[in-house]
Amino acid sequence: MRHVSGWPTELYIDGAWRAASDGGRLQVLNPADGSLVGEVAEATVGDVESAIIAARRAFDEGPWAHLPVLERQQVLRAFADGLEAREAAFTELVVAEAGVTLQLARAAQVRAPLLHFRDMVERVLPTFAFSRPQPPTFGLGIGQGVVLREPAGVVSAITAFNWPMFLNISKIAPALAAGCTVVLRPSPLTPLSALLLGEVAEEAGLPAGVLNIVTGGVDAAALLTHHPAVDVVSFTGSDAVGRQVMQQAAVGAKRTVLELGGKSANIVLDDADLARVAPYAVTNFTRHSGQGCACFTRVLVHESRHDELVERMLEVLRGLKVGDPTDPATDMGPLISARQRDRVESYVALGREEGATVAFGGGRPAGLDAGFFVEPVLFTDVKNSMRIAQEEIFGPVGVVIPFSSDDEAVSIANDSPFGLSGAVWAKDPVRAYGVATRLRTGMVTLNGGGGGVNPHGPFGGYKISGVGREFGEAGLEEYLETKTVNWAVASG
Repeated sequence: MRHVSGWPTELYIDGAWRAASDGGRLQVLNPADGSLVGEVAEATVGDVESAIIAARRAFDEGPWAHLPVLERQQVLRAFADGLEAREAAFTELVVAEAGVTLQLARAAQVRAPLLHFRDMVERVLPTFAFSRPQPPTFGLGIGQGVVLREPAGVVSAITAFNWPMFLNISKIAPALAAGCTVVLRPSPLTPLSALLLGEVAEEAGLPAGVLNIVTGGVDAAALLTHHPAVDVVSFTGSDAVGRQVMQQAAVGAKRTVLELGGKSANIVLDDADLARVAPYAVTNFTRHSGQGCACFTRVLVHESRHDELVERMLEVLRGLKVGDPTDPATDMGPLISARQRDRVESYVALGREEGATVAFGGGRPAGLDAGFFVEPVLFTDVKNSMRIAQEEIFGPVGVVIPFSSDDEAVSIANDSPFGLSGAVWAKDPVRAYGVATRLRTGMVTLNGGGGGVNPHGPFGGYKISGVGREFGEAGLEEYLETKTVNWAVASG
């Protein structure tokens, strides 16, 4: 097994490390300076098929799917221990391969998914009702039965580049807890943190073939969506690719879990505390350079507070430090690639063409010529019908839109093809809650939320933001089948 600075770089298939069958290698670049982080094996379609076959055999013939829950929990507890022991390594990896700032990597990109994994192992798995009795039936005799929840089978997990550790764990934790076997294909831009999971699986004693990790491009991912041996396809990425995944999976009537894009609204009512709102609003479209599906990229503010909020947000933006993600003082790092930077810059030009005003940013930061950096951008004079307000940009671009009433705020927020997340700010929490209940979106935060990461809150969206949910019991449900077993207790 070849390593980069001690990290695994080969394919992990059927409990063994192997090179790509054609010797292909995939370069991983540091988005902060364009330097080479390392190279990993680039799986061929044949390699991916080998991983699928290994997962199929491990499910059909191996012990994993049939282990008693407490025995499966014991192995996954060792897996959780191994993840936590490597927290520093995972943090280093996501900073290097994804350009995540050090502070975000520590708190949200690594620590949060570790909490989710631990919660799945220690709370969800041992308390979930994998078997529940049915009420008796009376007719020609007395009938009785149970409803069983059983592992769905082989899962293909296809993840995106932006939150690599978080996305990988959000899929493998519930799938393994359910008793499924998994083929994980991470983004080719951020494969290193995924491969390290294989090392953890080995040490934890996960049976061969239960977790397989293949790194490669589009062809590798495509096979995972329609191969007849795959039962569940779990995908995180853009809505456009998500539609393709659903179409390909439909050929085999496969279950799909799709976590797609967003254009979430941050609603600021007329009595909101703008001193609290402004830093929150800026952070939530600039965090990880806006490369997050749940970013609040539309700021909807009551017209009476519009100018004040914009000025407060500009003050926050002026103090935002863009630069080296390894510097603990850095607030915003680079975009993932030159291609993504080109996309963001094209939307900035489009916004100007549509008649919006660039209140802040719009260029590239001075002194950051290496890497894929852009300035955070704030648009005003925006109509919700503009493309910059309707389409997911996946960059640090926020738009401010005024409204005149709570009803109009709800109407604007819901006037979107997306429905992933959102926020409401109001002095009166009852009023804020009332607005939240009217939003067509999967998650809503009131007045900035609180309590940190909640591993029990289902994550997912309405409309083209996705299908299914992740985390907690809801996430586990996606990887289970339902079976009814009936029998006669007495005959007439």
